Amino acid sequence: MKVLFWIGVGWLVYVYVGYPLILAVLARIGRRIHPVIKDDYLPSVSVLVSARNEEKDIGWKVAETLAWDYPRDRLEVLVASDASDDRTDEILQGIKDPRLKLVRMEKRSGKGVALNRLAQLAQGEILFFTDANARIPAHCLRRVARHFADERVGCVTGDADHLKGQGDSSVAKGTRAYWGYETLVKYLENQIGSVLVCVGRAFATRRSNFEPLQADLANDLELPMRIAHAGYWIRYEPEARSVEGATSSPSEEFARQRRIVGQGALAVWRLRSLLKGLRGWQFFSRKALRWLTLVPLALVLISSLAFTDLSAVNALLLVQLLFYGLALAGGILVLLGRSGGPVFSVPFYILLIGAAGITGIFDTCRGQRFNVWEIPTLSRRGGDLTAAADGAQQMGRNPLRSDGRL
Repeated sequence: MKVLFWIGVGWLVYVYVGYPLILAVLARIGRRIHPVIKDDYLPSVSVLVSARNEEKDIGWKVAETLAWDYPRDRLEVLVASDASDDRTDEILQGIKDPRLKLVRMEKRSGKGVALNRLAQLAQGEILFFTDANARIPAHCLRRVARHFADERVGCVTGDADHLKGQGDSSVAKGTRAYWGYETLVKYLENQIGSVLVCVGRAFATRRSNFEPLQADLANDLELPMRIAHAGYWIRYEPEARSVEGATSSPSEEFARQRRIVGQGALAVWRLRSLLKGLRGWQFFSRKALRWLTLVPLALVLISSLAFTDLSAVNALLLVQLLFYGLALAGGILVLLGRSGGPVFSVPFYILLIGAAGITGIFDTCRGQRFNVWEIPTLSRRGGDLTAAADGAQQMGRNPLRSDGRL
């Protein structure tokens, strides 16, 4: 039991503390990259959007994108309507701008197939991927494009803000807290030019590096895997911050995380030949071990119960019981429709996504695939995102400076 106890403790410490520390050490001992960044580098860009029944958001999304602070003659927007049966197509057809191209997918095929079709039609040197419900401030594209002045850069990801609203549940607050930790990890990975995954609602690649996507894998995971394997740097731009609503529904968040892990586990298996050296270590440390977080939590709890004669273990057992008690309280608050602070929301969210991770891996093992899926409706807030997107443009909003330093 002592062996299981220390395996569980070491697992948790390594995943959440050890991995970031090793990244920091790697940057210190010579792996830190020195990219060329030119603010006046403005290549032609094709913005790709896969839309499925997005009548609430597609109008403002396209209008906002066409109004970005970028040369008009170097920007085009391509939208694939994935067999939408609401007013999505009608709204897009009503936008009279030659830079907009609408592609109707008569048979629902999923995001990957839709993006493949758009990439075939794109004319830009850079492909910028975004979602129909994500607000992106006008300056973001320029901040992303400047990184491609360096030929060693193959992919650039932005970051994400989740809209804060009144009466936020433990799920929404947990999402924001967890994303804050993810931002720190991306910052550290950025120092060595190897950001592991992209933010699906705001990232870009060179069109010359694009390879057809597999329908049941996530594009924001598959593309950086392939591009990094080809020897290019994957960069993070902290000032390119997209905004979308964080769902307050535990069932929606569970389903979302379950799908993400399911697609991720499938990608790791199917594209395992690409995961060598540094990238292989990163996936094992940041993804595989974290998806299985419930395993070390269970090991520590069970082994602690078996060694209650040791004072140090007793203290840790009390800490664990407090953690699970706070998570339970966070869950009760969600059921009651009440808002709880981070002390309740973070433990609840950790257990929620831990359960989703185990379930997602099980889904992959039993053959379930996510070619298509339903959007989390509670994250759709339409025009409510405007103020949040405006706030994301303020330099003080982001703890990272434009040069990637704290």
